[in-house]
Amino acid sequence: MRVETSGSMILPMTLSSFPSFHGQALNEQLLQGLLASLELCLLLYSLLQWISLREPLYIKYSLLILGSVLFSVHFFGLGQMYLWTDNLWMERHMAGITALIAACGTALFIEDVLAQDMGRRLRRAMRILAGILATAALLHAFDVIDIHGVSIVMGTIGLLPSLLSVPGAVARIRRGDSVGTYFLVAWLGYFFVSAVMVGVVRGNVDANFWTMHAFLFGATLDMLIFLRIAVLRSTAVHFAAQRATREHDTLHSLAHSDPLTSLLNRRGLNTTLTAALHTCGPESLLAVYMLDLDGFKQVNDQHGHDAGDELLEIVASRLRATMRAGDGIARLGGDEFVVLAGGLQSDEQAIELGTKLVDAISLPFALSRHKCHVSVTIGYTLAPTDGRDADKLLKLADAAMYAGKQNGRNCLRRSETLKQGV
Repeated sequence: MRVETSGSMILPMTLSSFPSFHGQALNEQLLQGLLASLELCLLLYSLLQWISLREPLYIKYSLLILGSVLFSVHFFGLGQMYLWTDNLWMERHMAGITALIAACGTALFIEDVLAQDMGRRLRRAMRILAGILATAALLHAFDVIDIHGVSIVMGTIGLLPSLLSVPGAVARIRRGDSVGTYFLVAWLGYFFVSAVMVGVVRGNVDANFWTMHAFLFGATLDMLIFLRIAVLRSTAVHFAAQRATREHDTLHSLAHSDPLTSLLNRRGLNTTLTAALHTCGPESLLAVYMLDLDGFKQVNDQHGHDAGDELLEIVASRLRATMRAGDGIARLGGDEFVVLAGGLQSDEQAIELGTKLVDAISLPFALSRHKCHVSVTIGYTLAPTDGRDADKLLKLADAAMYAGKQNGRNCLRRSETLKQGV
């Protein structure tokens, strides 16, 4: 038997008959093919996740997987037999380069996942370690350092990311975060299989199926655990983004809505009206209605403020039921409301819609303990016919409403900028 290699290789020797050897070789290749296929699937999955989610964690995980799968392929001879046959450079360098790439990806992965539990200096140290490992891979590729130099780097710097991550993992466990537990399980398994591999290399541990494959099984388990960590992390980030969006929407709603009726408040009205003015035109008019209830003060005085608040809530419901989807409805305070209706073709349509509002409020109100009747006086104006300035339009509609109050109430009146009224 003659074995010639200029790279690194573990070669336990046994005497076997050819049929026995052939069967063992086929089983070994089947095992290696299954594990390599699993690792390639993990690599493809992580790349697709990175493309779809644009989450940097998955590209770091991909780097880790790439180094691990190439190291395994080289370590068990599949690369030399099928992928880079008779390539002396690959034979001499693949073990060192792939090990360094996997360690670099591990450092970046840990720094990303445990960022919240690491101080600025520790995170910077992890990135520096990743840079050193990547640099060592380049130096080995150009024969500046040999495989023994790579072994020294891996035996010292290569283990530091795992050790530096332990405090962060423990902190996660104390908070009840399963990510910390997954990290500790991964590192315990990694150190165990590494010790077994070192024992095999030094001859202190017998070379059998389990010891020869311990590192491969351990690395595969770590990759699956790291995938679970990546999924948990991306899920947490997704939920945090959803929560932040909900909180933002809630704060926005509180800032732009009336707490009693949930209609727009003055700030929300200004925002909505400004946006509507940008889209209105001669063939798509915007009607601005100013509403004031007739007889609301009497309801408050006779039945109390609770009855008055209930009445305002019912008025808000009737306004919503009368208006179209997309129309703006606001309560400015007290019993004053503003309604915005866009996409109108003519003043006649504005009159028709305003009349529906008057009729809706004129119906009797059945409160919890009382029945009452109020009416509404409405002043309105049209944009861009009467202008495009929000404040001016509101003032014109308000003036028209007060003019209606002085002329009998319970009516709809157009602003008099064009000497037209209803």
